[in-house]
Amino acid sequence: MACTPGFIEYICEQIAGAGEIRSRKMFGEYMVYVNDKPILLVCDNTVFVKQQDCLKTEMKNAAVGTPYPGARPHYILDIDDAAFSKEIVRILEAITPLPQPRKKKS
Repeated sequence: MACTPGFIEYICEQIAGAGEIRSRKMFGEYMVYVNDKPILLVCDNTVFVKQQDCLKTEMKNAAVGTPYPGARPHYILDIDDAAFSKEIVRILEAITPLPQPRKKKS
């Protein structure tokens, strides 16, 4: 089941104030970007964040799941807790590099 646009809007509202927020549809699912950095992966109306060492303490009680078959395990973010979600997004935004621009084929 793909994500619903209303759920994506809700995620963006919950993390508003953590930076410049935008989302992009990818294969029926979504990536949420903060300051042009890919931070949240949203699949089947579930918000996933990469398992990073800097999140071990904050996410110690979080559920773990895979966003799609064959993917590495990710933490599942409780997006209903806006303050906690913003904290996690700020931590990830600080350590996530900007994506490399794609080279054009000649």
